[in-house]
Order: sequence, then structure tokens, then C-alpha cells
Amino acid sequence: MEKENLSQQTARRLYSMIAAEQKFSLGDKLPNEVDLSQELGVSRATLREAIRILTVQGVLEVRRGLGTFVARDAAELDAFGLSALERTRERLRDLFEVRSIFEPEAAAFACLRAGPEELSEILRRGRDVEVCIQTGQDRTQADRAFHAAIVRAAHNEFLVRLLPVIDQAVETAIASGQRREQLAQATLRDHALLLEFLQKRDPEGARHAMAIHMRHAMDEMALEQP
Repeated sequence: MEKENLSQQTARRLYSMIAAEQKFSLGDKLPNEVDLSQELGVSRATLREAIRILTVQGVLEVRRGLGTFVARDAAELDAFGLSALERTRERLRDLFEVRSIFEPEAAAFACLRAGPEELSEILRRGRDVEVCIQTGQDRTQADRAFHAAIVRAAHNEFLVRLLPVIDQAVETAIASGQRREQLAQATLRDHALLLEFLQKRDPEGARHAMAIHMRHAMDEMALEQP
């Protein structure tokens, strides 16, 4: 079993404070980031990542402009451990299977249909992801924006309606913390190949590059397919 990183350990500690120690009740607002990070003895960045992990698992809810709250149905969840990790893994597998179906075709359509400005945006968004990975920044928003730019450039209304699938898959994958560094490096290589085919307006190459990207992501996160 892969050793837990500090963010995962913090998430487990925070879950214990909710479920075992009952320091926070269902619906309670958590203390502010500064106070809670000091109490847990971790950096604010580590705390934010731990909160993201518990949000993905349905234990916490982040309400924009209001703060972070214990989910009212958190009591229905199993103890933070194998079952929670398995729920995350199953969700990721399903999300990436859906992405594997429609994103390769979206990339091919984008090669054929993207206007000059749309192609420039895709390239810019791709560089944003690269910078985030190389500098160790959270790439969640940049990764979402990159894939969304490709889908929008496909000029298909129904593909655009599937963007929430990408958003959820990217956030869940990054927040899960599973093989984070390996996944980041695979993303760096795969995006570079994909951008090369997009620049060349090679739809077949882009289709295969996106399919490879989805396969690599699933392999790195051990999302087995039957």
C-alpha cells in the first residue's frame, strides 16, 4: 500500500476530529484556515489539500464566501479508510471511462474546427498546466481550463454539456492524492504530444494522443478496467 502523504494524514486526522472525537458536529462550520492549520500543526497549503480530499469524499462542503462546513449527511459515510478510498477509486474509474469515450473525438474535432484564436487559447492553457506542474502549483483550474478549451473548440453543443464530467474528474483525480507526482509527469508528457498534433491540425494524431492521455491517467491511478 502506498504511504500516505502529509495531506492525506491531515485529512484522516480531521476526519477523526469529526467522526470519533466529535469536536465538530454535522453542519458545523470549521475554524478559519489560520487557526485550524495551527491546531493541526500543518501548513495552510496542506490543510487546503486535506479539505479538498474530504470534500471529494462528501465529508466536508465548501460554500463559496461562507467557509467550510461538515456535511449534514457525513454521518452516513463509512469511516475514513478503505471504503472511502474505494468510493473515490470507483468514481474516478467511471469518470475517466466517460472521458475516454468523448474526449478523443473532441480533440479530433477541435483540430478541424478550431479558429485561430481558439487554437491560441488551447496552446496558452496547455502552457499554464505545464507551468503549474513545473513549479509545484495546484493545477486543478489550469487543467480544467485546458480540456474545456479543447471541447469548446470542437463546436458541438452536446460535447460542451459534458464539461462538468471533466471538471469532476480533474478535481477528484488531483484531490485523491493517488500517485500525484507520477500522474503529474504523465500529464506533462501527454499534453505536450497532444499540443503538437493540435498545432499540426492532425485530427487522427490528436485523437490517439488524447486516448493515450486517458489511458495513462487510468494506469497511474490504478483504475483497472475489466
